[in-house]
Amino acid sequence: MSSAQPGQSSTTSARSRHSARMIAQTSIDAKLHADFEESGGTSFDYSASVRVTNDPIRGGDRPPSSLKVTTAYLHQIQKGKLIQPFGCLLALDEKTFKVIAYSKNAPEMLTTVTHAVPTVGDHPFLDIGSDIRSIFTAPSSSALQKALGFGEVSLLNPVLVHCKTSGKPFYAIIHRVTGGLIIDFEPVKPYEVPMTAAGALQSYKLAAKAITRLQSLPSGSMERLCDAMAQEVFELTGYDRVMVYKFHEDDHGEVLAEITKTGLDPYLGLHYPATDIPQAARFLFMKNKVRMICDCRANHVKVVQDENLDFDLTLCGSTLRAPHSCHLQYMENMNSIASLVMSVVVNEGEEEEAGPANSSSSNLEKRKRLWGLVVCHNTSPRFVPFPLRYACEFLAQVFAIHVSKELELENQNLEKNILRTQTLLCDLLLRDAPLGIVSQSPNVTDLVKCDGAVLLYKNKTYKLGLTPNDFQLRDIVSWLDEYHRDSTGLSTDSLYDAGFPGALSLGDAICGTAAVRITERDWLFWFRAHTAAEIRWGGAKHEAGEKDDGKKMHPRSSFNAFLEVVKSRSLPWRDFEMDAIHSLQLILRNSFLKERGEGDLVRTRLSEMQMIEGVQELEAVTSEMVRLIETATVPILAIDVDGLVNGWNSKIAELTGLGVESAIGMHFLELVEDSSAGVVSRMLELAIQGKEERNVQFEIKTHDQTTESAPPITLVVNACASKDVKENIVGVCFIAQDITAQKTIMDKFTRIQGDYKSIIQNPNPLIPPIFGTDEFGWCSEWNPAMTKISGWRKDDVINKMLVGEIFGTNKSNYCRIKNQEAYVNLGIALNNAVTGQHSEKMSFGFFSRGGKYVECLLCVSKKMDPEGSVTGVFCFLQLASPELQRALHVQRLSEENALKRSRVLAYIRREIRNPLSGIIFSRKMMEGTDLDDEQKNLLRTSGHCQRQLNKILDDTDLDHIIEGYLDLEMVEFNLQEVLISSISQVMMKSNGKGIVIADNLAPNLSNETLYGDSLRLQQVLAAFLLISVTSTPSGGSLGVAAKLTKDSIGQSVQLGHLEFRITHSGGGVAQQVLDQMFGGDETEASEEGASLFISRKLVKLMNGEVQYLREAGKSTFIISVELAISNNN
Repeated sequence: MSSAQPGQSSTTSARSRHSARMIAQTSIDAKLHADFEESGGTSFDYSASVRVTNDPIRGGDRPPSSLKVTTAYLHQIQKGKLIQPFGCLLALDEKTFKVIAYSKNAPEMLTTVTHAVPTVGDHPFLDIGSDIRSIFTAPSSSALQKALGFGEVSLLNPVLVHCKTSGKPFYAIIHRVTGGLIIDFEPVKPYEVPMTAAGALQSYKLAAKAITRLQSLPSGSMERLCDAMAQEVFELTGYDRVMVYKFHEDDHGEVLAEITKTGLDPYLGLHYPATDIPQAARFLFMKNKVRMICDCRANHVKVVQDENLDFDLTLCGSTLRAPHSCHLQYMENMNSIASLVMSVVVNEGEEEEAGPANSSSSNLEKRKRLWGLVVCHNTSPRFVPFPLRYACEFLAQVFAIHVSKELELENQNLEKNILRTQTLLCDLLLRDAPLGIVSQSPNVTDLVKCDGAVLLYKNKTYKLGLTPNDFQLRDIVSWLDEYHRDSTGLSTDSLYDAGFPGALSLGDAICGTAAVRITERDWLFWFRAHTAAEIRWGGAKHEAGEKDDGKKMHPRSSFNAFLEVVKSRSLPWRDFEMDAIHSLQLILRNSFLKERGEGDLVRTRLSEMQMIEGVQELEAVTSEMVRLIETATVPILAIDVDGLVNGWNSKIAELTGLGVESAIGMHFLELVEDSSAGVVSRMLELAIQGKEERNVQFEIKTHDQTTESAPPITLVVNACASKDVKENIVGVCFIAQDITAQKTIMDKFTRIQGDYKSIIQNPNPLIPPIFGTDEFGWCSEWNPAMTKISGWRKDDVINKMLVGEIFGTNKSNYCRIKNQEAYVNLGIALNNAVTGQHSEKMSFGFFSRGGKYVECLLCVSKKMDPEGSVTGVFCFLQLASPELQRALHVQRLSEENALKRSRVLAYIRREIRNPLSGIIFSRKMMEGTDLDDEQKNLLRTSGHCQRQLNKILDDTDLDHIIEGYLDLEMVEFNLQEVLISSISQVMMKSNGKGIVIADNLAPNLSNETLYGDSLRLQQVLAAFLLISVTSTPSGGSLGVAAKLTKDSIGQSVQLGHLEFRITHSGGGVAQQVLDQMFGGDETEASEEGASLFISRKLVKLMNGEVQYLREAGKSTFIISVELAISNNN
């Protein structure tokens, strides 16, 4: 299927399209920037430039931006030599720490003068080649030298320094570039309490309240999340306006949330073209997560570089880097004198589990993309100190994690809705193929978002919603046949861009389409109107006399330009939408082919066998789970939806002293300590709703008969919702770990922090792994247990930065964490402890020195001195016992296998109906032709087999069969027809083996009319016949006999005792298969064993039984059932 614009179903192709769009957009950005520079900024018509550059109608014949223009534009961004004047900049040689570049305001700001004659004393001289250590006080020079020699130098930002001559304090913000080190110096304002140490922990305190608010928000609403973020940043930073921007798939932007001071025009709902934030700027936002412009009217300062350097320094990572003139003009026009921008970077695509740094396994992680920005504007100059900007960066990381979760939730809901609609459409196809998808509800317009749809079928047109007229449709089909004949369809968000000659005649109403070819003559179309029809801006002006100046660079002119650009485009077709369309296309093609008589009985039989295999594997998984619960060496218990205990394994019974018989049927809240009742009640409530909590700690009562007040047991559990085959939640299962001993140690530790050394360095195996930091984030504790699990000695890590150097996401970190989310969560936990907030246990994990992944629970506690001041944090790790790890591993594999098999079964159950409907259609067509009696009997037998298959497909709950709750049908049937239909199902195999099947049905049964579930009886006989044929040697014999005895139970009805004997030659059925049939073999059931087990359960539902007799040279299945017989026979 071709795709003229975004719409392919491959994630890789989507990324390729995005890369191509970025390259093309960069050329457009460069041309706009060049036009602005040429105009001097005064006569530049922004709206017209955006429209002409993007509009295919007016701009299609314009020559593309030259490579020279684009190169110059990118060079200016990368190698620009201007900074903002609120600070000064020095560049140093990495080896000598001597100055290789400086901003012209640096000598004055650092109280030195470049051209003054050096005086005797402590007045240093600043110029190219100066030693930076001579400019600052001795403690400051020492701190700088230490920081400059640090590997991850940015982790120590900001470094507080004082000038030697004036004593003025500055924040030194350091980053490494190719060929040197760049240091931005920002003055510490007189009203500001200077931060006396480096490290993120100090900055995180500033955002503690905002982070707590975001963490407490319920999931399920992107709007609520964005509103909360805007409000928190508004309160944290004090700017006049705070907005949350989102970038759409075509790179245009939208304001999702906004908070403003009174009197400012709202921009909520505004959309703007991709050129408003150039691709180069977006790239820089990925590198520098926070960007501040203090005053767009201020004069920029030039940076002087050593002329002897053979390369140009890049200032892209500088906090002082000056913005471009085009952006400054935009800010001026919208009366935004100062701004602060935070990047929102989210993960994209499937995650590859990252292996250890020294492992040969894949180290791929989720690809990151710039989802949007949090933008702050102020109508007057505004400066935000670096510590607060650092806190904003961390807050944006927390926000990005929640955005990623909301995106995943939205996609899951969309895909579920599409799958549900797709399933309903498949059902419609079975009943009324193919017109049901356009004539009934739901229809094809419910499958994906669209404004209209058309089905072209057998030269007839069926329309829904907004569609082209018949003449235009014929033109589209002719164009597709001519230019896309080798493709199975087309998806595009612009028919004009795709090259359709009649696109202009469609107007704005029809812009995008997804078209799929079903057959040579049959098509299915979805249509979308232009994007502008979807846009509603809450900030539009409607008052008389108010008119926007479309020439100025301003949000309103950007919005108008955007509307002009998107009039020729619809919303793009998303990958999962195209996947759904492709799936329906395949189902329709298959349905059309089967309607024309191309059914395949062999394929139907194969699908049936696949389904039986799936059932057998699912049964094996269930058996393994039951065995695991009963024999596990970790506590496992289960609760039903009413809170009553219905599972209580031997380990939990041993720990609590409460036997299985006593626990079963008790309400679980009666068994837990009163102090834990609230936690357990909430956990149960959430689990019943399908929200499974992890690592929940609570205390459960013990029942020691020898003492009245036995201490409780402390457990950490994972809650797993138990579901039936219809996905209904029927209870909750808990896999627990007993941490009573570890909790006792930790409680003692908390009580005697003053003498903690004896506990931390104690090699006692009961002491859990412990590490700690001082109040500045430097590692200060690392006990023997931590050395054992991490592989790193105390001397290796002491006085290293805990966050970023020891624990981090890079290969260079001592203990590498899997992903950014876990890294941010660690920062939140440490921040909560430092600020005195209670921190819940959290899941944590890292790769040890040897490459092993350590999975555990992390508990963080604050460390205090005798005066009550926080002096750092202690971190305790609770490791799962080997038994629990094995149990969780088996559980995880079992759940994955069960889910996989459930999906396979659901797929087979759905897909098998398509060829089945074709077979039914073919049989009905044959019934309308001239047939002799033998052919009619064959068709009748085929009909019985098809109905049996339909019955099996409807068996979604095998438990009802196994437990004896299945309701059998009561229909009138002829036994001879049932037996013939059963035998027909094994004829191909028996003929292949040269086995002759003898039908020894008693004469009085040939015309006997019985009452019961004929299809279930047919299913049972077919299963026992198949295993008999399988067990019979080639050239052997097989006989089927039946006899009927009657008991009168009224004047018109008799009870029939029907006995079948299936006798076959040879050694007989394997004993293991027979054991599985009778339920005595607890090993993984074979395909034959599972089939016979279900068949025997069906026989028991008919008040019957199955026996198996072995004799010399032959064996016999004896199957007895009870059926009703009419006396009218």
